[in-house]
Amino acid sequence: MTYPETLKYLDSFINYEKKDGYNYKESFKLDRMERLSEDIGRPQLDIRSIHVAGSKGKGSVSAITHSILKSAGLSAGLYTSPHLENFRERIRLNDSLISESDVTRLVDKIRPAIDDNAGPKPSFFEVYTALAYLYFSEKKADIAVYETGMGGRLDATNVLKPMVSAITPISYEHTDKLGDTLGKIAFEKAGIIKSGSVCVTAHQEKEAIDVISSVCSQMGAKLIEVGKDISFEEVSCSDNGSLFNVTGVFGKYSGLECGLLGSHQIANAALSIGIIESLRFSGIKISEEAIRVGIKTAAWPGRLEVVSRRPLVVLDGAQNRASAKILAQAVKKIFKYNKLKLVLGVSKDKDIVGIIEELVPMSDSVIVTKSKIVERAADPVSIKAMIGGSKDTVMTASVDEAMDMALSQVGTHDLVLVTGSLFVVGEARRRYDKIK
Repeated sequence: MTYPETLKYLDSFINYEKKDGYNYKESFKLDRMERLSEDIGRPQLDIRSIHVAGSKGKGSVSAITHSILKSAGLSAGLYTSPHLENFRERIRLNDSLISESDVTRLVDKIRPAIDDNAGPKPSFFEVYTALAYLYFSEKKADIAVYETGMGGRLDATNVLKPMVSAITPISYEHTDKLGDTLGKIAFEKAGIIKSGSVCVTAHQEKEAIDVISSVCSQMGAKLIEVGKDISFEEVSCSDNGSLFNVTGVFGKYSGLECGLLGSHQIANAALSIGIIESLRFSGIKISEEAIRVGIKTAAWPGRLEVVSRRPLVVLDGAQNRASAKILAQAVKKIFKYNKLKLVLGVSKDKDIVGIIEELVPMSDSVIVTKSKIVERAADPVSIKAMIGGSKDTVMTASVDEAMDMALSQVGTHDLVLVTGSLFVVGEARRRYDKIK
């Protein structure tokens, strides 16, 4: 197949990231992924791996961890989702995205295993996860970091046998699918914990950590907790990054620098240090210098990302109440601006009211919009109705229209905050940075 034909073939599979109104436990079947991986030779077992789940910060933790591994001189893979601009972003080896030719070649390689199977067809995410397994195996990566999609227990990445599993902070998300309590959500996330492995967790609410601790006991997995076994201290935090100290399980790290913005990234970096230190239980020791350099140089677009200074334009994929609250705190803490114009687009299965309650009060005006590529994007009319009359609010039909309007209305010392969905952020980001 040509690359355009390959894209058309991949688009033929159901994509739950964009789809609305499906049953999680009926649609997500781990045995389907197990069968696909078996048919292509179980390549995920060829490469040592780290597995990351959680409600918020899992992409940042994966990116920081990957950056440290690169800085240590390892050939390191990174698998994340969703993408911002180009779906090849999801599969990286060191600093390079998977190439168009490799995507085409690997799809050709796994297509017989899909087309010749009489069972249910895999989803887009499952096919692309299989591509990542094959790619890292063929490239003989030393290690790969995998971010789960939704949940963990039934996720396509959960056919891994990782050295370390990590769980970022758990909060209310996808409650119609993962469960309506933190305990139920934690159970889905903790499904990535494997027998005899190491699990490193961020600080969690009691209901969540009780579940994680119970699963670790059942699986005979060693549990390491940020806030208990690992501590951190913020020294300073600005719009240029953070300075902080971490006391880990095996060492102390003073004067660490992180270019990712916000105090929450310090907590994410501490979790990444816990992951990296835990590799020692598998015989892999990463130097302090690699940890320092990796944290300082880590990049993760679309998360409190500054794409313009005059006016300030900040992009962040916050998509639940907890993330929106952290975003609001970070913006008020590290940025200086006259007025804030909020560009907001949210998927309709998210806690729209929660996001509004955290972000709208700090805004001077709001532009409501929607992604053009997501079936489950909430109608701007409904979002505006939830906001009510407390703020000057206008609706737009697209992110491009929203950005044109926002930039035409703000002064050089104002801030445009684009948030509510990574899909909205990705569409806004295209005018600032095009991936080649």
